[in-house]
Amino acid sequence: MAENWVKAYQSAQMMRADIAREILEQNGIAAVIVDKKDSNYPVFGMYEVHVPASDFSQAQTIITNEGALNETE
Repeated sequence: MAENWVKAYQSAQMMRADIAREILEQNGIAAVIVDKKDSNYPVFGMYEVHVPASDFSQAQTIITNEGALNETE
């Protein structure tokens, strides 16, 4: 797979990242969760949702319009 992937969403909560991934996939955008949490100090770091660079703009629009993901953590 030679496609470049970019971060479209991040959260300190795995559940919110998983919701974002699921919403993107339901809209036809491939998405993966990248765990950037520190293994020794789990309060540091985030869960990132990455999408192909070619789908970044559409992914941002979908995430921005999704009310459940706009709430502050």
